[in-house]
Amino acid sequence: MSAAFSSPLPSKVINSFTPALRRLQGIASTFSSPTQHVMAGNLAVKTPLLRLRDGNNVPMLAFGTGTAWFKEPEDHDKFDKDLVLMAKDALEAGFRHLDCAEMYDNEAEVGKAIKESGIPREELFVTTKVADGIKDVPKAIDESLEKLQLDYVDLYLVHEPWNLHTPEDYQNVWRGMEEVKASGKAKSIGVSNFVRKDLEMILKGSPKELSAVNQLEYHPYIQRENDGVPYIPWMQEQGIQVEAFKGLTPLARCPEGPLVGPLERMAKAHNVSGAAVMLRWFLQQNIVAITTTRKKERLQEYAEAPTFELTKDEMDEIFTEGKKLFKRFYFPQRYDPDDRS
Repeated sequence: MSAAFSSPLPSKVINSFTPALRRLQGIASTFSSPTQHVMAGNLAVKTPLLRLRDGNNVPMLAFGTGTAWFKEPEDHDKFDKDLVLMAKDALEAGFRHLDCAEMYDNEAEVGKAIKESGIPREELFVTTKVADGIKDVPKAIDESLEKLQLDYVDLYLVHEPWNLHTPEDYQNVWRGMEEVKASGKAKSIGVSNFVRKDLEMILKGSPKELSAVNQLEYHPYIQRENDGVPYIPWMQEQGIQVEAFKGLTPLARCPEGPLVGPLERMAKAHNVSGAAVMLRWFLQQNIVAITTTRKKERLQEYAEAPTFELTKDEMDEIFTEGKKLFKRFYFPQRYDPDDRS
């Protein structure tokens, strides 16, 4: 085993360091990572990079192809030219991290956008995920790479734990992931939508390689904290970096929520969009923000996120106001109503 998780910490200990940790994860920490400068027309996008436990770096702003772009079953055989155009627009706007998945059924469109963009492969960071193919992960990555027209992906994730029931299920899938990384077909491997008990299932098998990333729904209205025990700092303490999707929930899905006013005020103060403020909140926690859109003009708003800093008081206000409302949008039926993990 290349590294080990520290022993689970008692709740009182976690609670004692959490406030300080959040402060330390503030403004200065984001810029301790190396940065990547990309010219997009007249727009210079300065994208922070986050170092993973295996030494690879991930751009902290990603253009996602789920939510707004995944295909319904009846559209399975339809090639989405609009997604190709939007993905190319995202690359032109300065995004260098594209996030897709086998489940979204749009890897072929992402691959075509990459090929037509003319951007050298080494300048891109491509993520995809395995779901239906978890019984044969090495075969699944080959199928994804063929659709993407790539020799490797930068990050390969187990999309969700719903079809994993026993420790053996988790460990078999993870051995397949380790095989994929050893083959060079994925530079880094990780998981998605895993709660703590899911991660611990993998650990029972004494893995050779630990998860570099956990991608999950995270925003101010679901701060992943049960009974005062926060999940996000725990993962970061173990060396698992966090990627957040549905990050614009306070703006896009909860128009009457407690953060509408504060976000408008902060956006005005920094002369940026509300979306940029929300994305910035993630960057200053050293969390990768995955967002998407069907509107090209939104891309310029998202690109504002690396150009300013939220104050400590603004960061704290988003945390505090966010706790006044609890909303889970990704498969809420799989959790108890009061489960905030």
